[in-house]
Amino acid sequence: MEFAAILLIAVAVIVVVTLVKAVRIVPQQRQDVVERLGKYKRTLNPGLNLLVPYIDAVRTKVDMREQVVSFPPQPVITSDNLVVSIDTVLYFKVVDSVRATYEISNFLQAIEQLTVTTLRNVIGSLDLERALTSREEINRHLSGVLDETTGRWGIKVTRVEIKAIEPPPSIRDSMEKQMRAERDRRAAILNAEGHKQSQILTAEGEKQAAVLRADGDRQARILQAEGQAKAIRTVFDAIHQANPSQKVLAYQYLQALPQIANGTANKVWIVPTELTKALEGMGGALGGLANMVGDVPSPEASQSAGEVEREAAEAAHAAATAAQEIHDEVRVAEAQATGGNTPQGLPAPEPVSPQSLLNDPSDQRERG
Repeated sequence: MEFAAILLIAVAVIVVVTLVKAVRIVPQQRQDVVERLGKYKRTLNPGLNLLVPYIDAVRTKVDMREQVVSFPPQPVITSDNLVVSIDTVLYFKVVDSVRATYEISNFLQAIEQLTVTTLRNVIGSLDLERALTSREEINRHLSGVLDETTGRWGIKVTRVEIKAIEPPPSIRDSMEKQMRAERDRRAAILNAEGHKQSQILTAEGEKQAAVLRADGDRQARILQAEGQAKAIRTVFDAIHQANPSQKVLAYQYLQALPQIANGTANKVWIVPTELTKALEGMGGALGGLANMVGDVPSPEASQSAGEVEREAAEAAHAAATAAQEIHDEVRVAEAQATGGNTPQGLPAPEPVSPQSLLNDPSDQRERG
């Protein structure tokens, strides 16, 4: 009985093992390569598959998804004899599980070595500067070479990316200094351009300000000249409307004499001995001008004629007295200078009377 139980247990175990070996469940995106007695038989697709127990065996389980492999940094020499370290990333997928199993023993190692050799060939034909700036060209060249070579292995290389290109430390320091110098140069150029624009704008502003100031000065002078012209015209019209007489003009001249002598620049004021004759000539000239313009006093002016004549007589008397005093001082100074001898050939001046300043210029000429 014990033997029969042991045998039954052994048969049950064999049946279970046989069923396990006969039934194969393959997950999605995976293929199993099956061999029968050491020879390729078929490929199991995802799902439930049946095998012949103890005869069929699964050789490899191939993942059909796209895979990413990052290769370690590889030293590569450029055309200008500089050693750079390059990291690459490879994207691939298996499209034929049978060829990937039987055409090459280890396709990952083969792809890595092929990437390194191709990368060295490509970088060896480029200098450092071009290698740093031509990543797209390098990636495209690597993808073409790897896809052509790995096609017979049942592998499709979808993409190759260069992750980093590391030059030597001394070269990195030189590149940093070069970049710093380039940035300093650009900053200096921008600063100079800004200073130039600032000076141009300042000059334009000063130019416009000068033009506006000149225009304002011109308009101010024009307005000032117009105002002076209007004032002169008003005074001229007022004089003509008042129609002053000769005696009033002589009186105005006598009032102006003290102002002429009171100037700060008048250090010496010489009063000629012929002051009365000068006044007579001025009166004659003014009288002739009055006759030319029709010097006829207006009714309003004739009412104050007596008062004007009295003021004119008083001013003439004061002017004659001042002229006589100045004449006497001049004679005394000449006597002191010549030692009491009066120079010969100088006629003695006639005394000036206040009434003579108010006489008619025609009488004065007849008397002279």
